[in-house]
Amino acid sequence: MSDQDKKDLILSLYSEQGKSFADIAVMYDTYANRIRRDAKKLNIKIRDKSEAQKNALKTGKHSHPTKGKERSQDTKQKIGMGVLNAWENLEDDEIQKRKLQAKQNWENLDDNTKENILKSANTAVRATSKVGSKLEKYLHKRLLNDGYKVEFHKEQTLVNTRLQIDLFVPSINLAIEVDGPSHFTPVWGQESLKRNKNYDNKKEGLIIGKGWNLLRIIQTKDYSDARAFLIYDQILQIIKTNHSNLISGQQKFTIKDTNG
Repeated sequence: MSDQDKKDLILSLYSEQGKSFADIAVMYDTYANRIRRDAKKLNIKIRDKSEAQKNALKTGKHSHPTKGKERSQDTKQKIGMGVLNAWENLEDDEIQKRKLQAKQNWENLDDNTKENILKSANTAVRATSKVGSKLEKYLHKRLLNDGYKVEFHKEQTLVNTRLQIDLFVPSINLAIEVDGPSHFTPVWGQESLKRNKNYDNKKEGLIIGKGWNLLRIIQTKDYSDARAFLIYDQILQIIKTNHSNLISGQQKFTIKDTNG
């Protein structure tokens, strides 16, 4: 077979049809390394390891290691904790570098894209106020699984003031409030922040005045299952170590996600 015939054959089978050198060797009763040497001699581009893996997945020779496979909750938790620990252990200069990069990425967006992102964020915030945040739902589910009766978004009128409590555990009269960034930073402007703070202070006074207990969760970071797991662990510790005091009422606790 002439060099041109070899080149045409390898280009057809290897480059166009995606067959491997081993596949071609089997077809022509020879060795894979011989096909590779011929390809190299004939200046045919040889796939690197990454390209070879992608080609194997594309042609169905190999199955994707995770596609279509549901990870267990324990596996997800371990992955999440690994990512969280990696982030928490970053040096300050690396964190600052990433923040600056994120800011630069935002500034590089065109005005229409920025506007669409902000609209989507506003829609998500409004939806969260009605159906609950991811952290609220996570805590609700975990408390139920651990045998606690929990009222989700409990509507309550105290001293002629209508309140909505994020999570309420009636057996120990524990009101759990999840405070996102808009409760302590001017996400929606200074006036909105001032209103939120005034409402939070009034709400706190009414809850404690009722003889209930209040647990505030200060959520400064984006939601992740790993952080939620750590927060819930702290909630359980508070409930278990302060059970008699909770029965008496008027106890106040605070958890910050920066602790985990």
